[in-house]
Amino acid sequence: MVRQRSTVRAGSSFPLGAHWDGAGVNFAIFSANATKVELCLFDSAGRRELERVALPEYTHEIWHGYLPDIRPGQLYGYRVHGPYAPEAGHRFNPNKLLLDPYALAFHGEIKWHDAVFGYRVGHPRQDLTLDRRDSAFVMPKCVVVDPAVTWGPDIRPNVPWSETIIYEAHVKGMTARYEALQEHMRGTFAGLSDERVIERLVKLGVTSIELLPIQSFFNDRYLVERGLTNYWGYNTAGFFAPAARYISPGGTIHEFKFMVRKLHEAGLEVILDVVYNHTAEGNELGPTLSFRGIDNASYYMLGDDPRFYFDTTGCGNTVNLRNQRVLQMVMDSLRYWVQECHVDGFRFDLASALGRDRASFDHDAVFFEAVRQDPTLSMVKLIAEPWDMGPEGYQLGNYPPGWAEWNDQFRDTARSFWKGDEGVASALSSKLLGSAELFEKRGRRPWASVNFVAAHDGFTLRDLVSYNEKHNEANGEDNNDGHSANFSWNCGVEGETDDANVLDLRDRLRRSLLATVFLSQGTPMLLMGDERGRSQQGNNNSYCQDNETTWLDWSEPSDRDHAFMEFVREIIAIRRARPLLRQEKYVHDQPADGNSLAEPEWLRPDGKRLEISDWEDPQTRSMALLLSRQGERLCVLLNAHFDEVTFELPPTEHGKWLVLADTSNGEASVAGVRGIDGDALPVSGRSLILLEDRK
Repeated sequence: MVRQRSTVRAGSSFPLGAHWDGAGVNFAIFSANATKVELCLFDSAGRRELERVALPEYTHEIWHGYLPDIRPGQLYGYRVHGPYAPEAGHRFNPNKLLLDPYALAFHGEIKWHDAVFGYRVGHPRQDLTLDRRDSAFVMPKCVVVDPAVTWGPDIRPNVPWSETIIYEAHVKGMTARYEALQEHMRGTFAGLSDERVIERLVKLGVTSIELLPIQSFFNDRYLVERGLTNYWGYNTAGFFAPAARYISPGGTIHEFKFMVRKLHEAGLEVILDVVYNHTAEGNELGPTLSFRGIDNASYYMLGDDPRFYFDTTGCGNTVNLRNQRVLQMVMDSLRYWVQECHVDGFRFDLASALGRDRASFDHDAVFFEAVRQDPTLSMVKLIAEPWDMGPEGYQLGNYPPGWAEWNDQFRDTARSFWKGDEGVASALSSKLLGSAELFEKRGRRPWASVNFVAAHDGFTLRDLVSYNEKHNEANGEDNNDGHSANFSWNCGVEGETDDANVLDLRDRLRRSLLATVFLSQGTPMLLMGDERGRSQQGNNNSYCQDNETTWLDWSEPSDRDHAFMEFVREIIAIRRARPLLRQEKYVHDQPADGNSLAEPEWLRPDGKRLEISDWEDPQTRSMALLLSRQGERLCVLLNAHFDEVTFELPPTEHGKWLVLADTSNGEASVAGVRGIDGDALPVSGRSLILLEDRK
């Protein structure tokens, strides 16, 4: 029997978690329905439980105690007593070692065993049974951490939204194949801190790196049993602790902070993809790792039958932000990453789940109101994935002021247009101007639309023009996972090919797709590796592929991919150099004076204005957009027909139209590529040309 030996005092109910004050450690944990909470202390290897200390005080639903003899580095966990009554929503089981929701670091990984489940796995009564085995031998342990670190002169880039260019990346995938790095640094925060890696981002021209989840997560049992890995990380187990897999051997959690500082020194923002909508514990048949055993009825939304979860995430559970202490945990977590780790913003996975009152979504839900009034969080970038899997889950355009949103309608419309689908031109026109029909409300600005054609979830850009069908066989789900509606086109050959004509067409299409992203009003986002032709061999759901399928290839690119990379750099540079392409306000909402845009003009290839009948014609696949401001004029010619179309050019005001970018051949330059003699210009099929009226 494990006994208590340490001295314990009452301590304080604040702050939550394990707080080192320089003399000892205060432990505090929320549970409204527990009857007793025991703090378990372990040896330095995490194998032997040394003590169990009953927390002596219970204040405002917080269990707490102060141990003067504990120091940073101590491993610990909790055992929480209370009723095991799933039919009433309670799943307490003191035989299960539980992770502290506020832990700043974890030691070890889960070793999957039936003992981590609160019920007897395989029993006919399933979760209505009680498993009495101790789970400590297969559970990771929490670590008491001294969070203090010397930052030095860290200066946040504070990139204005209108100038923001996001690069979506994965910590491991970014450097796992970078052989110039020492092996122990590859795939870690330390690897991403390397000056050569950062220089690559700076040269590309992006302003902000958005990292797939780095908060602690573990490999799911069903993946481990199939020899796969939770690569993306969308199954959080700890909202304060960085994932240990991204810390180099022998390193500490401070590697993350050092990475942030190095990126800031280069002028790059750090945005974290965060998952507060569900946890790694799954549904009623999932493991008991933390929240379920601490206070299941408080941490999760329960169904009409409280034995089951009200699941709007498709992951088995939904975090209950209507509970004030659970809301506090999420807010404390967000503030921790901003204040202690200096991150610059967040992208919220399945954000509709955060604004739910069970079946309904409220854009003024308590979570959004809490963030809006918070003096720290209201000043960082906030991006919503504006949907979840529940009723009324799709909420694109319905988030509060101050939020940006992933615009999947931009993605699908741009893909359909360049694929050559009928009846898409009108929808694309609104997307090029910032999707005002979705976002122009409550004083929101064009940057609220995060524009992209490829993201981690789906085809890469190269695969988008190389595959008609998904090829997810390596995931072990008989190719039944992942989206089937991809709006992709393989250009006549499925997958890889040596056919030069097919490759030329694919290059033209990927240039046109990315040019559409960077020449549109809104916030552009680029997927890691799309700038150099990264392929996942047609896998559009690579969540479990921790291998070369998803890792960035740092070897010398082919001539085609090198040329494409140069095109991407130039088209980004053009956007950054031309204010007309990144307006603070919607272009139709500004008077035409010396500092504002005139009403944008949409023209047919014959130079006449597009009429309603043209927009309604499903065969309309070619159009020109003219943007004008006193002293500046840009014209975008778009031709999604397969064949060449000749455009009659608008009259110039300054003498000559100059080509800045041409996706048919990959030419692009901030200074301009060539001048146009005459009043007409042929535009190749599936191509876009950007013109500037210049003296």
